Amino acid sequence: MATNNNDSRPSRSYGNANNERHSSSNRNYNVERRPQREDGNYRPSYEENYNRNYESNPNSPEGSRKRRPRVGERVSSGAHGGGGERNYNAYGNAPGRPRNAQPVNQGPKKLVKKKKIFKQIKYKENADPTAPIRLNKYLANAGVCSRREADEFIQAGVVKVNGEVVTELGTKITRADEVMFNDQVVSLESKVYVLLNKPKGFVTTTDDPENRKTVMDLVKAACKERIYPVGRLDRATTGVLLLTNDGDLASKLTHPKYEKRKIYQVWLDKPVAMEHMQAIADGIELEDGEIHADAISYVTEEDLSQIGIEIHSGKNRVVRRIFEKLGYRVLKLDRVYFAGLTKKNLSRGKWRYLSEKEVNMLRMGAFD
Repeated sequence: MATNNNDSRPSRSYGNANNERHSSSNRNYNVERRPQREDGNYRPSYEENYNRNYESNPNSPEGSRKRRPRVGERVSSGAHGGGGERNYNAYGNAPGRPRNAQPVNQGPKKLVKKKKIFKQIKYKENADPTAPIRLNKYLANAGVCSRREADEFIQAGVVKVNGEVVTELGTKITRADEVMFNDQVVSLESKVYVLLNKPKGFVTTTDDPENRKTVMDLVKAACKERIYPVGRLDRATTGVLLLTNDGDLASKLTHPKYEKRKIYQVWLDKPVAMEHMQAIADGIELEDGEIHADAISYVTEEDLSQIGIEIHSGKNRVVRRIFEKLGYRVLKLDRVYFAGLTKKNLSRGKWRYLSEKEVNMLRMGAFD
């Protein structure tokens, strides 16, 4: 008897796009199939292996959640068949690797530089305690104020010498006298000498009304004493700058009659003609008088736009004005020498204390 295949075969149903693409009548959704090994023992399913790995690694991104990865889902790299992160020991080795294995190279370690601590130098004082000194200069050397401000305080009657109020300008005292300012005893500060390699963008002043960056911001950790720049470098000029509270030395280094040497390296917008080099050596007439260089030369023969110029004048912006007078534009200006001091081994924006030998040479005027 012929059988009807349609009646004897279990019917298949094809769902829509929201259902599984292929449904099987042989799948039992209530009883989980457990695969068997060939020897008849139970073999864990892929899903159980996957969940076991997640349970053993609570730090994995999925936590202890048990589920089977969906198609196309990315699983963290690890052992085949497992998920989550692998644990590594201190040598960067995965568990199970021999202990004597070479450490994994994890890149260079970031070195933390220790902040260099400068020990302030105590310089020897050779001043005569009985030598007369003007009262305003004494106050300025003590770091109270400038000489001009000291005259105003003296006239205001806030300065006493040996218990007596002094209001007369030009009064001279000795270092042995007791001086009081606003009823506070004033004593002379220790001398400090700081050499700075000035960077671009800082003004050479102790205080700026426009709140621009000043060179004092760079040396504020140098000392507690009140120091100030010796001479000026404009905001765009870089190089050697001395700061001190030694007023006598500062006057010797900046007064025109002492003719202290200054050497600059100049970068210009175009090569400098030989006739202009000779004109600068012979003398250039500026709006405030004639000025000439003590020496001038090209820095290299390959680049005629770099000039080295030696000059002793302390006029404002004198080097820039010399070249602007001849039709050149100064791109960069760096002072490499000042009264015997150089910026050797001193990077831009850094400072150091002068040595005792350097201070003695400056005091004696040994540097031209």
